[in-house]
Amino acid sequence: MSEVELHTLGTQVLWAAFGLGVLFGAIAQRTHFCTMGAVADVVNIGDWTRLRMWALAIGVAMLGFNAMVAAGWLRAADSVYAAPQWLWLSHIVGGLMFGFGMVLASGCGSKTLVRIGGGNLKSLVVFVVLGLSGFATMKGLTAVLRVNTVDAVQVVLPVGQDLPSLAARLMGGNAQQHAAWVAAVIGGLLVLWVLVRREGRSAAVLLGGGGVGAVVVAAWWVSGRFGHLAEHPLTLEPAFLATNSQRMESLSFVAPLSYSLDWLMFFSDKSKLLTQGIVVVAGVVLGSAAVALLRRDFRWEGFRGVEDTANHLVGAVLMGVGGVTALGCTVGQGLSGLSTLSLGSFVAVAAIVAGAVLALRWQMWRIERQA
Repeated sequence: MSEVELHTLGTQVLWAAFGLGVLFGAIAQRTHFCTMGAVADVVNIGDWTRLRMWALAIGVAMLGFNAMVAAGWLRAADSVYAAPQWLWLSHIVGGLMFGFGMVLASGCGSKTLVRIGGGNLKSLVVFVVLGLSGFATMKGLTAVLRVNTVDAVQVVLPVGQDLPSLAARLMGGNAQQHAAWVAAVIGGLLVLWVLVRREGRSAAVLLGGGGVGAVVVAAWWVSGRFGHLAEHPLTLEPAFLATNSQRMESLSFVAPLSYSLDWLMFFSDKSKLLTQGIVVVAGVVLGSAAVALLRRDFRWEGFRGVEDTANHLVGAVLMGVGGVTALGCTVGQGLSGLSTLSLGSFVAVAAIVAGAVLALRWQMWRIERQA
């Protein structure tokens, strides 16, 4: 492959990722897809509709990703989620922080971008603070604290932590042979749980859950299949084009927000290149804005007062620190990670939901106390 062909392929990968970001933002804005909102609906009013939407997205992502694994197109081992090092304490602590923070900040990282597209200036502040605190937890002060505390507690597994690899270890064979049936059981049960109830078959749930899940699968294909080089012409090693982690990536909305700020601040530095995560961030905002404007839902919104500002600032910091510590957010771990059937993703998502429930209960307690 020539240098021109390599550049052309990298550009095509970025445009494909950008298009998927636009699609994600449009679907999320149209259907009100939001994990924090889904948990809040269950806790506050007992409405499970949006949680079924999220569950459908997980099921579709699991089935789609592992179908590609079974076909030999992808390997969970090429992602950050399926490493043998199981950072169980990091997943728990980071997940609790992220879950609590997303309630204070009125939504997770993806919802923050969707709300920016709808004219929410509070979310713009959350974006900046989340990105800065996330970057500090990857490479700065809180990174040192993370590495020397929770990341030091880990279990090293004999194989990757994805369930098909663990099944292969116990039953023989390889992960490719076990991927289809493991995903069919877990993902199939999730889809069945969604569709068995009438509200799970509504247009909004089918579009939101099915559409977002399909976007996650498509992002895996773009990164792991379309953008994969078995042998890079310069390094002569396998490579995944235009990813920050140098590994196969799908959607996530903590580290990519940090890298977006880094790219904007150091744009003149030629070493700062566009990546799939950065263009997806831009695409989500644009897709959300397009739908909001077309539906006349675009509204400027600012902080109500000091307390509202403080809640969003603290929530943004918790999401930035917690999301990096947990290796992902409600989309990074909750959709992309779970689609790989990673053991760590199941733990991180459970912790995120637990943190959100704690924050919602705390908010209700404060309201009752003030009344």
